[in-house]
Amino acid sequence: MPLSHHHIRTIVDTYLARHPHERKQLSALLDALDRPREDIAGRSTFTGHVTCGAIVVDRLGRVLHVLHLASGKVLVPGGHTEPTDDSLAAAALRELHEVTGIPPGAVTPWPGYETAPLDIDIHDIDARPGKGEPGHQHFDLRFLFRLQTTEVSVALQEEEVGGIEWRPVDRVTSPTLREKLLKLPLQAEPETANASALIYNNRGEYLLHLRDYFPGQIWEPGMWSLLGGGREPQDATLEHTVRRELAEEAGLDLADLTPFATEYASHDDGTTVPIAIYAARWNGDPRELHLTEGVMLAWFTPDNLHRLRIAETTSDLVRRHAAGLPTARGRPEPVEERLASPHGTVPNIIGVHLYLERPDGTVLLGLRHPDSAFAPSTWHALAGHCEQENAIDCLIREAREEAGLHIEREDVELVHVVHHIDKPRNPPRMGLFFRARTWSGEPVLREPDKCTQWKFWDPAALPGDLVPYTRLAIAKIQNGELYSETGWPA
Repeated sequence: MPLSHHHIRTIVDTYLARHPHERKQLSALLDALDRPREDIAGRSTFTGHVTCGAIVVDRLGRVLHVLHLASGKVLVPGGHTEPTDDSLAAAALRELHEVTGIPPGAVTPWPGYETAPLDIDIHDIDARPGKGEPGHQHFDLRFLFRLQTTEVSVALQEEEVGGIEWRPVDRVTSPTLREKLLKLPLQAEPETANASALIYNNRGEYLLHLRDYFPGQIWEPGMWSLLGGGREPQDATLEHTVRRELAEEAGLDLADLTPFATEYASHDDGTTVPIAIYAARWNGDPRELHLTEGVMLAWFTPDNLHRLRIAETTSDLVRRHAAGLPTARGRPEPVEERLASPHGTVPNIIGVHLYLERPDGTVLLGLRHPDSAFAPSTWHALAGHCEQENAIDCLIREAREEAGLHIEREDVELVHVVHHIDKPRNPPRMGLFFRARTWSGEPVLREPDKCTQWKFWDPAALPGDLVPYTRLAIAKIQNGELYSETGWPA
């Protein structure tokens, strides 16, 4: 199925969070994304459509270019998306292979740019009357990759490409791309000798491996991690390494493995080990696999990782990958939990909320993402669940992570508590609303996969599609009331 508007907008919003000054020059792309009935990924949409490019940097810091026969220009390889592409980054990899013959396994995404492009360029395409194509625009999203090998065989798409050239960064043909590349450290990295598999299914879940608890004998004992291991002499490539490990550890054979990232693990002695991460889709039942190492395999959604004993780097890796995928097909609705007897002990979920009020009296609200499990496409306060932290630390962290706001502990005060149940069978929740008397920064979209817009609202004219308990809390705060309840049976 074609790449969705939502997927493309999420990627573009992530890019603009890094380059907000480019919003004006990308206005044509943003306007196209505001026309949801048009297939912005389709090559026959002549009001403008998306293309994807692959920026490949070799170990000498040179950038791959191809001579494009139709235009006569020297460009980075790329082309149109296809309905079979899982993501924009996957489209860039496919085009790299089709245009140059370089296989996806020969490159790995640049750390920090696994799902977000390094550069977005809008350029005009001349009309081609012979093919019935009017003049139009390409919205070119360019993804950054590092070449993993010192030598690579090339098989050019001769009808479109006249040759290749490896250019130093200061000779990259695109000015905007050249400017961004000059700011990156392009020197060669340590030889990667480990490989792991990031396996996901159509429901948006990720396969994790609970390791044996043998402290001092194995890496990350008793923790949830990815399947994988170290390269052995018989492994011709790191893809061979990860395939061998999957077969040995779980009897698992996957058709397609795509390089996704390079992660870095630190040993107790301070040395750093690069790990090549390969992503693959699989919709099987892990209970049917023959596990030879570790305790068990299980599926988890990114939202549930905070419940696990798992390395922060692994959690971050899963979330970055999930943010770059189109909306998962067939994702199950959140499971409602049945309450225990009213005479028994029932754990309550603690939610922390930011009540941010400007001097003019307006308060900050965010529009939740359409794919949110809770209150999709609905306005809500900046909020999050307490993890292994106190409530104020949670507030400070969420404000920074979600909106780029910086708040100090001494500027925080508790202004309201709402004890609520969303649905009769759901677990009870305690919502803590904290006011920040002062703060620094303006709200920006730091997590566009969770929140699509920040806006300050007049408390007397709040949006209609506002989370009900948030509306109640704002009204109580305006009246100086500290506590309220909602959703409980009469």
